[in-house]
Amino acid sequence: MQQNGPIILAIESSCDETSAAVIQKRKILANITSSQAIHEQYGGVVPELASRAHLQNIVPVVNAAIEKSKLNLSALDAIAYTRGPGLLGALLVGTSFAKGLALSLGKPLIEVNHMQAHILAHLIDNGSETPEFPFLCLTVSGGHTQIVLVKSPLEQSILGETIDDAAGEAFDKVAKTIGIPYPGGPLVDNWAKEGNPNRFKFPYPQIHHYNYSFSGIKTSFLYFIQNNLKEDSQFVANNKADICASIQNHIVSYLLTKFLKAAKDLKIKQLAIAGGVSANSELRQQLFELKNKGYKVFIPAFEYCTDNAGMIAIAAHFKFLNGDFSNQSATPLARMPL
Repeated sequence: MQQNGPIILAIESSCDETSAAVIQKRKILANITSSQAIHEQYGGVVPELASRAHLQNIVPVVNAAIEKSKLNLSALDAIAYTRGPGLLGALLVGTSFAKGLALSLGKPLIEVNHMQAHILAHLIDNGSETPEFPFLCLTVSGGHTQIVLVKSPLEQSILGETIDDAAGEAFDKVAKTIGIPYPGGPLVDNWAKEGNPNRFKFPYPQIHHYNYSFSGIKTSFLYFIQNNLKEDSQFVANNKADICASIQNHIVSYLLTKFLKAAKDLKIKQLAIAGGVSANSELRQQLFELKNKGYKVFIPAFEYCTDNAGMIAIAAHFKFLNGDFSNQSATPLARMPL
């Protein structure tokens, strides 16, 4: 191991992003990601096409990461990869590549939980202040919505989560309902910037404790659009910005109401967000405003919001220090508990 900390190559392939990163200590030396545009025409990620794209992208992406780090493979102390959760075929590509590379180099393997990595992205040393333990993290993506209590880098527990759909999936469904193409979440965010967030109101699901539900929100939004189109066929076209602003504000307020309740109940003042939806401008703004209520707020850099290998690398860093290694018999897991 290098005097400045372990040097680890990390690979992420859980969905439709092929990514490789190199980390030394807690500094990211390279973080290369290749996105897959092919899914846009299908309105969502097609697992088989994602797997094939990973096969095409993984060697160039890893080579680019190694080249940018200005290191060579022999300098690596370990190879890390996303074991799950995610699309099984996509995970299989990254897992197999990491295992093969580790075997050929005689380096140890480190398996990483994708959701844990999203949270630990906050601990990357990029010159910004990092949260102190314990802190609460709201993890929001296309597949997950969770409130997580983070006691240490490797000790995390879920306080609440969605009982059905995830917040990111809800944004994409909202977008599809009003004719916005996939991936819809970022485009809804863009439209919302020009609209009135208080013009239209929607009901809140009555779910106990810190859990969420988004299926009812999607259904009520669908009926709202259908009913208004019956009266005015141009309703969506003439009101798209206000529609986007209103439903986005509704979803974000719902997310933060539960999150803030957990923070108050546990008397925790350190709050963070993670996952792809943490790139949403309204979520970032409303969370930022909590500073006025005495909370310390941590929002990840955009490059660490969506799926990327940098977050896999920082998780692997802490697992390396803890001596937590994997082996060649490990297989990818579509479902993997935190």
